[in-house]
Amino acid sequence: MDPSFLPAQRLAELTRTRKLGCLELLEHFLARVERLDPRINAVVVRDFERARARARMLDGQSDRSAPLFGVPMTVKESFDVAGLPTTRGHVALRDQPAAMSSLPVRRLEAAGAVIFGKTNVPVDLADWQSFNPVYGSTSNPWNTGHTPGGSSGGSAAVLAAGLAGLELGSDIGGSIRVPAHYCGVFGHKPTWALCPNFGDPATTAAAVTDIAVTGPLARSAGDLDVALSILAGPDPTETALTTPLPAARCTRLADLRVAVWADQPGQPTDPETVAKLEELAAFLEREGATVSRTARPDFDPTAAYHLYLHLLDAALSARSSEDFLAEKRRAAATLAADDMSADAVMIRATDMPHRVWLQLNERRHRFRRAWSAFFQDWDVLLCPAMATAALPHMQDGQTWERRLTVNGTDIPYNNMLFWPGLTCGTHLPATVAPLGLTAAGLPLGVQIAGPLYGDRTTIAVAGLLEQSWRAFVPPPGWT
Repeated sequence: MDPSFLPAQRLAELTRTRKLGCLELLEHFLARVERLDPRINAVVVRDFERARARARMLDGQSDRSAPLFGVPMTVKESFDVAGLPTTRGHVALRDQPAAMSSLPVRRLEAAGAVIFGKTNVPVDLADWQSFNPVYGSTSNPWNTGHTPGGSSGGSAAVLAAGLAGLELGSDIGGSIRVPAHYCGVFGHKPTWALCPNFGDPATTAAAVTDIAVTGPLARSAGDLDVALSILAGPDPTETALTTPLPAARCTRLADLRVAVWADQPGQPTDPETVAKLEELAAFLEREGATVSRTARPDFDPTAAYHLYLHLLDAALSARSSEDFLAEKRRAAATLAADDMSADAVMIRATDMPHRVWLQLNERRHRFRRAWSAFFQDWDVLLCPAMATAALPHMQDGQTWERRLTVNGTDIPYNNMLFWPGLTCGTHLPATVAPLGLTAAGLPLGVQIAGPLYGDRTTIAVAGLLEQSWRAFVPPPGWT
């Protein structure tokens, strides 16, 4: 039996029942990394010897009840792993090892995972292309001329290529969901602040960054659910309070109430994505689900999108250098009054007074209440994860200097933030599951949005679609 593409739960079952040793399973994945990773350059930090020592230790344990017992996995480069550098693509940080691991890494290891490396990211986690001057460029296993997405691009690539059993990513503008969509795997953006991420006190902010979340990527919806159970819950150094997440709202497609938002005027979306979502909507109707193609939360989508962009820029501003802020101020002075591109909206947010941010936050919470009312009538919302399938490598210039054509319309690169941003600014959970393939053979994913703390529901719906619509399929040439 080839374990390369098995779900993490199945891998844990093999080691738990001693059908495979932990070290034996680890060596299988390490051999695949050494043989196949040069094709995509995803596992950019390798910690093989410590992983082998941990696997040997687990092989000697009698208690094998941990949910991820012996599962070999990698984590996104931006997470601290004690003894390894966390560069976020900056050369100056490559020789500065973290003193302690991030909380989610510690929780995964306590659950039995064997972490053997870290996966590639863009500089400052701020691109849908995963390349940087420290580790180079990562490619998509489905087509190495294309990006695997970002910023958790290496994370999705290793799963699609069968190089690890599970992955840990983060998301503030699609950084889990876009790579999952681009690489044909599952990904979950949790409700904001559900999964804390404190690490090395010397380098980790004690405060949670607005909008930013930590979450899993996997080859099955069930793995997302297991990983979320491990990652969720307050940081115990802050509080002992725990609150269980609500159970999934439904266990059958026939009981599901689904709103489908396949396209949006003014936000070009590739016709193949729209068509696949319409196919899925028709399938759900045949399965007995209640489906609406017109139900929407009660607010102006453009206003909500621009609010997200303002809040996103504010959230990122704390780590912006003075040189970068000066560049934004110069750019703001040159903007045309009618320029409402994503970049222009964010540039105008530079140096936002705190009073203005508080007013925006009030609007955000009004939108959250509109979403809450919407999810009284609908269990989930299905929409695109991104405007297109995986893009070709686009690495020239800054993101705000790039342009592309979507559905015949020339748009700025960052205008694609609309679909990822739909659930971000209001802190909603969203799961991405495989939707299908384009005519060119690239994966598409569906974004499954739910109410605040409705994480179990969005993952459960992904699981129902996995069983009846489309499961993970390995890309050609990697089996």
